[in-house]
Amino acid sequence: MDQKVEMLFQEKNLIFIATINLDGSPQLTPVWGDYQDGHILVNTSEGRIKHRNVLHDSRVAVCVVSRDNPLDMTTIRGNVLEIIPDYDYIHADKLAKKYMALEKYPFKRPGEKRITFKIKPEHVYVLPEISVNEEHDK
Repeated sequence: MDQKVEMLFQEKNLIFIATINLDGSPQLTPVWGDYQDGHILVNTSEGRIKHRNVLHDSRVAVCVVSRDNPLDMTTIRGNVLEIIPDYDYIHADKLAKKYMALEKYPFKRPGEKRITFKIKPEHVYVLPEISVNEEHDK
């Protein structure tokens, strides 16, 4: 994976994941996630619409945009290879530390079962480096 893409996932940037609804329409959600060992890891709860969608169609699109520079971004198409139980909140806690500087995931609900999508990137697009004032730089 491109180093710029890995940095976008390491930083505190929201990840947007698109899944496909049963009627074929797109469904888009901002989520927490990271990148490890060649896979994008996105955390959610069992039963959410994105979970139901990937159970019938594993294709997804992911977009990460730098919170500091909206022109620093990547879009990725891929497939959910595995849905990993995170019932002990290990991944959710790690993401709470990354995004909120908290030791524990603060939004636990009774009966909630966290899961992690393991996504294999198939097509990666990285916006080339450009200056915001490129027109004026000439």
